[in-house]
Amino acid sequence: MNAPIPSSAHWRDTAREVKFFFVDSKAAFPFILFLMHMRLWTFMLALVMMMFFGALSHFGFTMPVFKRWVRSQLAGRNKFSRPWWV
Repeated sequence: MNAPIPSSAHWRDTAREVKFFFVDSKAAFPFILFLMHMRLWTFMLALVMMMFFGALSHFGFTMPVFKRWVRSQLAGRNKFSRPWWV
């Protein structure tokens, strides 16, 4: 039997990012890695990744948007209309 849907739920909430309190769901993978292999370096990796994804969400970036932003910063201001090899 299906669970009843609370009256506060709305279809627009399906587009929100999944979070556990303030931690982004993307940070769950390094944390699961740490739980499977408890070493200091996996704890540090999980902590750094959680801080990285927290900073991304604080500034309003998603991962695809952040990758595009980094790519545009690396490419520079000049955009050439012809390939460099011609």
